[in-house]
Amino acid sequence: MKQVTVNAVGDQCPVPVVKATRALQEMREPGTLEVLVDNEIAVQNLQRMASGHHLSASSERRGEKLWAVTMEVAAPVSPIELNPEDYTCEVPASDGSGLVVAVDSQTMGRGSDDLGRTLMKGFLFAVGQLPVLPKTILFYNGGAHLTCKGSDSLDDLKAMAEKGVEIRTCGTCLNFYGLTEQLEVGSVTNMYDIVETLAKAGKVIKP
Repeated sequence: MKQVTVNAVGDQCPVPVVKATRALQEMREPGTLEVLVDNEIAVQNLQRMASGHHLSASSERRGEKLWAVTMEVAAPVSPIELNPEDYTCEVPASDGSGLVVAVDSQTMGRGSDDLGRTLMKGFLFAVGQLPVLPKTILFYNGGAHLTCKGSDSLDDLKAMAEKGVEIRTCGTCLNFYGLTEQLEVGSVTNMYDIVETLAKAGKVIKP
């Protein structure tokens, strides 16, 4: 049986499906078609295409950003018409753009405030060690203290800001606590921006 391999790694949607379709149409004998891609959306689209044309398909993850989708071709495939509406090109963000961290207190959890401050410092440090950093960290109410002079987390926050993380602190909160002139990292934001950022986030983490 013939095996055909199509390399679609790095190709943007819907190119992997287009390449696979062309390869299927060119197969004149039974065999397998293997398509290599670098994201799960492409895997899903290829499996959807195979199912739509009654082909058995399986997928295997071979690396951090490498999947192989294998289709079993028992007979020549008739011409295939692609319908763009059958596929999605929304690839999960890999740059952290879907993740927002919202911090509303100087402490983490309930109970001892001293312990809570230690936990919050550890939490923000841990956020900075994530393999994919969040796009934005929002600070409001008591959390506003963490971006101002005297905060134990300033080094961690500045390090993340240097890597492109947006650090935003509520201006109303800074005014309320008398911290407007003490902001040390990031920019001042407002409630409309906070709501809009949270609404658009793919995922929100709130300690």
